[in-house]
Order: sequence, then C-alpha cells, then structure tokens
Amino acid sequence: MKFNKYLLGLGLSCSLVLTACEDVIDLEPEFQLEITDSFTTLDEHEYSLTGTYARLRATAYFGTGAQTTGTWASLPDMMGEDLVRTSEDLSNWATQVNWNYTTDENDLEEAWLAAYAVVLQANLTLQNIDRFEAAEPGRVNRIKGQALALRAMAHFDLLRFWGESYDRNSEAKGVPYKTSVDKFDLPARLTVRQTYDNIFADLEDAEELLGNVDRALNSSTNRAYLDQTAVKALLARVNLYAKQYEAAETYATQVIEAIPLATRDNFSSVWLDNYPANREVIWKVTYSAGEGSPATGVHISSTNRNRFRPSVAVMGLYDQANDVRYTSYFNTRSLGDNTRRIVNKFVGRGTSITALSQAAGRNMDNLVDWKIFRTGEMYLIRAEARAMQGGAKLLAGLSDLNELRAARIANYVPALNLTQQGLLDAIATERRKELFAEGHRWFDIKRTTRSVTRTESDATTTMSLAPGAREWAWPVPQGEVDANANLEQTTGYN
Repeated sequence: MKFNKYLLGLGLSCSLVLTACEDVIDLEPEFQLEITDSFTTLDEHEYSLTGTYARLRATAYFGTGAQTTGTWASLPDMMGEDLVRTSEDLSNWATQVNWNYTTDENDLEEAWLAAYAVVLQANLTLQNIDRFEAAEPGRVNRIKGQALALRAMAHFDLLRFWGESYDRNSEAKGVPYKTSVDKFDLPARLTVRQTYDNIFADLEDAEELLGNVDRALNSSTNRAYLDQTAVKALLARVNLYAKQYEAAETYATQVIEAIPLATRDNFSSVWLDNYPANREVIWKVTYSAGEGSPATGVHISSTNRNRFRPSVAVMGLYDQANDVRYTSYFNTRSLGDNTRRIVNKFVGRGTSITALSQAAGRNMDNLVDWKIFRTGEMYLIRAEARAMQGGAKLLAGLSDLNELRAARIANYVPALNLTQQGLLDAIATERRKELFAEGHRWFDIKRTTRSVTRTESDATTTMSLAPGAREWAWPVPQGEVDANANLEQTTGYN
C-alpha cells in the first residue's frame, strides 16, 4: 500500500522531555527516520509521538490548503446540506460535494494517505516501547496510551468515510487496521465488526494506561493532548456510532462530570481561542503561525474569499435573537456591493466574536485551534443514547437536551413532553445546530440512515442522496487496490 512508502519526520525542536511543547505542539522535522529503524531511547519514542500529533495538521486531515480541505474538519458539512459552495470556490472539492467521486479521485487518496500516515507514525512510536516499562512505567504508559488512542482515532475516521456500515457487528466492508511498520505488510480490508474490535481494543488499553501516568498531560488552560478524559470522549463517540448506547451514555457522563459546559456568557470565546479555563474544550489540535489552518476551505479571512456559505436552512434553525450560537457561528461580510453570509467560527483569534478586523479586536488569518471534542457533543451523545434506550431513560435524555439548550439560549423554556421519536428528531436538529461546520453532518446523516437534500434556495440545483446509495461509502483509491491484492474495493465501484 502506498502509505508504506512514507518516511516519518520526527520533531526534535522540543526539549528532551517535551516540557517546551506542553503549551503548543510544534513540530519541526529536522531529520527523517526510515520506518524500519528502531529507537534506542524513550526520548525518541516521545519525539515520534509529537510527530503523530503534528500529522493531524496535514492538509488532508484537519488542515486546509490551496487545493485541499480538512477531510475530517469542514468537508462533512460541505458534503451535507449546511455549507453551500459558492462561485468563489472555483469548483474545488466539487467531486466530493456533488458525490461524483471515482476510484482515481486524488482528494480521496490524499485523505486515505493522511490518515494512514497518522497510523504509521503511531505504530513507530509504539514499536518496542515496552522494553522501557520496567525503568519508567508511568512515562511509558503516557506515551503508549496516547499513541494507541491516536491509532484508534485515525482508523475510526477512515471507517466513517470508507465503512459500508456503522453497525457494531456488521460483516460489511470496513478498513484495513495497520498495527505494524512492516513495509511489506499488505493488510486485507477487515469487516466493520473486525475494525471495531481493533478500535475498541486500542481505546480500552489507552484508557487504562492513561489512568496511571508519570505526569498530567493537560492543564486547565490547554488541552492539546489525548488524556484519559479525551479518550473517554472518543469512546463515547465510537460507541454511539456502533449503537452501543449504554456504553456511550456511561462514557459521555464521565466526560461531562470532568469538564462542564461553557456558560452562555463565555461560549463565544471558545471560537476566539480565548478561554483561560478551556471552557468545555476536551481536546483540540493546536495551530501556530506557519502551521496552516483548519478553516480556509470555508472562508479565507485575509482575502475575504467566501468559498462556502452557511445555508439558509441551517441558519433558520436558530433563535437568532437569543441563541449565542447564532452570533458565534454566523456573520455577514461585504465584498463590493454584495453582502455575503460567512461562517464566523474560524475567522481568527481575538477578543470580539463579531469583529471582522484586527483593529476591532480580531485577527483575520483563520489561525485557530481545531476543537475535536467539546462537552456540548457529550450532552448530545448522552441524550441520544438515553433516547435510544427508551423507557425510563427518555426523561433523562430530554433533560440533557434541555440543559444544553438552556446553556445556549437566553430565556429558554424547557420542552416537557416528547415521544421517543420526537426526542430523537429534536436531538438530531440540535446536533445540526450545536456542531455546525465541525465535521459531523455527513456522518450523522449516514449513521441515522436519513437522506440528504439540497433545495434550490441553497444550491444551483436541487440534489438529494437516499439512504443506501453507494456514495455513502467512499471508493478505495485505485492505486492502493493495484498495489495490494488483499485489498477489496468498496461495493459498487468495481
């Protein structure tokens, strides 16, 4: 497979124990290491772990570039109905947005390789690390736990796009699960069930290891590392997809107890990266100057280029006068005689969410951290998990929904009585509102087997995709299939 050809850059700009990297993970590749080489010190394993985190900033993972968008950042909303492509986009990503992808689509190959680059670097970090366990058990646990969690997350993200089903025990096609750095290894495509088996094994090991470490991974003002709480957040998300609702509820509860929701007064500061107490951010990928951005695929702040605009439909879901998310997520910006709707979340850091200039209190450079997990999502996971269990859990699920809404909407009047289906529909709408442009919409539609429809008011032409269509699962890049006789193509693309 092509990802076997990667050379892994190791960041050596940090101090030997990475204490200088605790505030912002900063990778500067100063040399290349062949993947067949073996580390001789635990410091080298730690450097490799830093490199694994840095690979999440790749332009085909969370990062964006001139011709690529964050595959697991805003692309899932572009592929749904909540972000609408404009003429300023110049037809970038039209293949994904219009669901016309084929086996030779370059952007899909870049996404595949970006995720497996994270996997490969995590595997390099893990290779032979146990030989240091007797001397430094807490440190080994800290490094190993993060690497296992990162490996599991990358495979889960691959499953979200390439998996033919999300059901826990499905025998449909999942993805190859790579656990070694052997360049001659040609792994077969596992079933969805087998893929989940590996994901859960890695995450459960990571959860245990990260409960017994030599030092804390994060502080109250910075959550740039996958600590035990972040692993529990990932477990809550994976269990929701797998329809293991009791486990999803349990893990979401543990995270909620650890990291509370932001208040309505300080919610907007989350999107300015101005949160002295890390208000509800569980884990983020950090970006510094010169490391790109996770957001230029939507709106390029510095040049006022509006590639994708929020749809009329999604903006209409909010209480515009009272919901703090409306002013945090949306804004208008003029270009000549035209006033355009823009996504306000990722404009840049600063002190004012409504500002659109540095002079007014906000940088216009799209330089923001990408928030992978927030407590708001945990409330929605728990609400849905409880609603799906039904019975006595319905009232608790409704309480979760009301609590989240009350934290976002001034003068909110709680809903008092919903049927199970009514509650599930309300939670689905709230996920669309709360998690707008954060990389969830396409996957939410897919996992709940709904259809996606774009109306003429929000697209050049009306478009729809029904549940069960082959386009819900991406084709494996043809080059990967050609290079690996064990790798099966996604159903419908042969």
